[in-house]
Amino acid sequence: MTNSAVTIQRYADGLYGIVPASGALTAAPGPDTMVLEAIGGHLIWNVLAGPALPAASIDDVDSAQEWVWAVYGESVAVALDDFGRDDAPETTVPVAESGLSVLAAAAQRLAYAHWASRWWPASVLDGIAALDPALLDRDIAALTEECDALVDGPDAVVPAAPVLRVSGLRASDYALAAGDEPQAAGALVLARGTAGWDWRRCPPGLVDASESAVSWQLVRDSAATTVAIAVAAHPDRVADIPDHLRPWARVDTGRGEFDTALRPAHDAWVGESTLSAADSTLRIAIHVPGFGPIPDTAQPLADADSAEAALRARVRDFAAARLRHALDPAAESRFPPLLAEIAAAAEDSDF
Repeated sequence: MTNSAVTIQRYADGLYGIVPASGALTAAPGPDTMVLEAIGGHLIWNVLAGPALPAASIDDVDSAQEWVWAVYGESVAVALDDFGRDDAPETTVPVAESGLSVLAAAAQRLAYAHWASRWWPASVLDGIAALDPALLDRDIAALTEECDALVDGPDAVVPAAPVLRVSGLRASDYALAAGDEPQAAGALVLARGTAGWDWRRCPPGLVDASESAVSWQLVRDSAATTVAIAVAAHPDRVADIPDHLRPWARVDTGRGEFDTALRPAHDAWVGESTLSAADSTLRIAIHVPGFGPIPDTAQPLADADSAEAALRARVRDFAAARLRHALDPAAESRFPPLLAEIAAAAEDSDF
């Protein structure tokens, strides 16, 4: 048995945090963050970190004490109770590392299943199979029952088990159409490009998670310049998506910005707009109006794009590795695959 430590911190408005050496509390959860609503607080993990103690944000110490004891151990539960009666900004408490408790391990798997329902990077272009939402709901239901002493709020609701989908689609059934449409006689393609998109700006199930999902081309024809945009659709995009949930493309021409509505077309979202003037390189940002965070205009766009693209690449690599190991009995068993992952891996191997 080895020893590590967690830090108990005090925040404004009566909030407390429990932060392991390998974890952190984040104010802006993103594609690498798993969050589980618990009684009296929230538990937070980094999905790329593997099995680990979570960080915790606590708003009701008395209500949270039962699971604090089960997840972190007696020493942390006692220290948290004592900490509420003094004025110290933080205190460090040793934790015996004898492996995660049964409840802590189940809670992390439940948080992971919820994460997968929001952030799983399904991509035909990158060969990452989609997870069956019905099987994922079954995973969530079973794990929610295991964690009934801990979970609260929406995360405590056991989803009904829907009918399983039957998919006969293969990667070869999909193709990104941008640039493949025949041009009118006399039309000139001035420029074209591909890019990824900010996963935080669209609900799940709409857009392929690849870093080459967004394609555009600048076309000059009959004295008019048009930008044509095609965005690869999510492998399991449903047919009837309400207008208010359809993605849009924000086009930065270098001289101004405007939004272009996208419409479904086979395995893509497509749209066109006429430009008055543009540089040869455009920036295309995909978003659903009103969904996700407002972009940070204080941060240089190139820096933000680079950091976010690197994170998305790590998440895609993680998901691909999970699918590779899902059917391998010799693979790491401390964080076993979900039923949805096993089914996706088996289906993908048939192709």
